Amino acid sequence: MKEGPHIARIAALIGDTARAEMLSALMGGQALTATELATQAGITKQTASAHLARLVEARLLQVQAQGRHRYYQLADEDVARLLESLMGVAFRAGAVRLRSSPREPALRQARVCYDHLAGDQGVQAFERLLARRLITPDAQQPALTPAGAAFFQDFGIDVDALAHQRRPLCRRCLDWSERRHHLGGSIGAALLQRLLALGWARRQAGSRVIAFTPMGERHWRERFELPSGPAEPRHLPAATGRRSASAG
Repeated sequence: MKEGPHIARIAALIGDTARAEMLSALMGGQALTATELATQAGITKQTASAHLARLVEARLLQVQAQGRHRYYQLADEDVARLLESLMGVAFRAGAVRLRSSPREPALRQARVCYDHLAGDQGVQAFERLLARRLITPDAQQPALTPAGAAFFQDFGIDVDALAHQRRPLCRRCLDWSERRHHLGGSIGAALLQRLLALGWARRQAGSRVIAFTPMGERHWRERFELPSGPAEPRHLPAATGRRSASAG
């Protein structure tokens, strides 16, 4: 007897090249129009609209109307985590793009994953939080310790308000480029917003890249007790002739 959810439908939706490109474009957490997503996928707006309708029906995306425009976003953090995990599997399997983007080293250094910080900077920060026992090491559902709550509160994040949200406060998110975890959940989202608000980092236009200012990176490393100086960029595995539609 067959049991459990039927994953083939969702896998087939994500597996289409154009839809995978559009889903990857939405990993930055921003709402995009069908025209913008069509450009990302290299297809016509009419074709994109048909694909987007299927993704909304499957609850992988949500859509909001504003004036004459309709804006599409990932449905929730669970969808983002699924896509990030798929990117990690594709990366490990060597299913990389035959032509790497000039931004790829920067993406692996620091980027937006839905609404929180990913890449080497995000992974390092999460590992330091664990090492300093500011977050519990629970593999299923990590949590802030009292010292961790005080740490984030002192950083200007209202931990009490976040704790009353329906969204989990802390979540492990497997990083596709580092193959280790970074910090998701509402505290991860608040952390990224705080970095941007302080001016320590900014988001590059039209990209998921997060670029730290020299002073911002220094403050960031001091606050999280990270090693000084950026880590050496990791190299992509050699291309195997397979092209990935979702390694962005």
